[in-house]
Amino acid sequence: MPSLFDPIQLGAIAAPNRLLMAPLTRGRATRQHVPTPLMAEYYAQRASAGLIITEATGISQQGLGWPFAPGLWSDEQVIAWQPVTQAVHDAGGRIVAQLWHMGRQVHSSVIGEQPVSSSVTTSPGKVHTYEGRQPYEEARSLDVAEIPGLLDSYARATENALAAGFEGVQIHAANGYLIDQFLRDGANFRDDHYGGPVENRLRLLREVAIRVTSVAGADRTAVRLSPNGESQGVNDSDPVSVFVPAAKLLSDLGIGFLELREPGPEGTFGRSDVPRLSPEIRKAFAGPLVLNSDYFTLEAAQEQIDAGVADAISFGRSFLANPDLPARLASGAVLNEADMATWYSQGPEGYVDYPTLESVAA
Repeated sequence: MPSLFDPIQLGAIAAPNRLLMAPLTRGRATRQHVPTPLMAEYYAQRASAGLIITEATGISQQGLGWPFAPGLWSDEQVIAWQPVTQAVHDAGGRIVAQLWHMGRQVHSSVIGEQPVSSSVTTSPGKVHTYEGRQPYEEARSLDVAEIPGLLDSYARATENALAAGFEGVQIHAANGYLIDQFLRDGANFRDDHYGGPVENRLRLLREVAIRVTSVAGADRTAVRLSPNGESQGVNDSDPVSVFVPAAKLLSDLGIGFLELREPGPEGTFGRSDVPRLSPEIRKAFAGPLVLNSDYFTLEAAQEQIDAGVADAISFGRSFLANPDLPARLASGAVLNEADMATWYSQGPEGYVDYPTLESVAA
């Protein structure tokens, strides 16, 4: 079996190792969702990852409700992303942009309009806004006539990602966001051809994937799913019946790789009592399969490779706190702990000031 330190081909992207950097929303862009020079330093520090998947990046103002998160719908954003990708490339790395529409997980004070979703629903709890946390608002059902425009937004964001210098894109179809809201029967109550039977609830995922691959190429397109259990108030009565066919349709499209966020019963960012579906999805998806969530040790990650369930592992908080994570894992060095208090601080603290082995030695 391969080691986590062995190279892997992820579609068109030749990754030098199987330790990927998972998408991590960090909130260091401007209020206009424009990337900043600090982000170039942050990503370049982590260029030893086999592949960096950026923080979730909005495809449109409608879909981006997270304060200070970056977007990819304007020329200004494209120009500001270019130094980020160049810094990663100069450091020897590879980076793809994760494309995000949050659906109902937003607030009108951030996006400037009522949230949209698969159906008229309201998320539980509170949402981050520029004025602090506020209760979620009721979302309206996305009209069928609006879906062509949504697909155009995905296509434009993909074009912009390539123009910004990214190697490819990842479609964010996980974590209770818009595509996930269409996938699951706990949020999708539509009676048109985007609701009801599983094949209808898969329709938006299929259409987005086809549109994005038509721009980037299937071998430069990836998808993220979160198949086991509830995610941000979005659940499904039978996840196997949804996510195994979803993996099969993505396999048939020939995407570069599929990433699964699969928390366990002790997950620190979302717990799930639903068994991980990756063994079943592995049978349905022929391409490289990447697993994510709470793999904190080399042994736990390598175990999934050895079992043949995964081809690579994406690390989140470990990469946040350890810019040189592959070197630390290879040498058995102690890992830095992530400072959660600085996660969304907008400053360099807890972002670009984590020590590397080289800096400590110096």
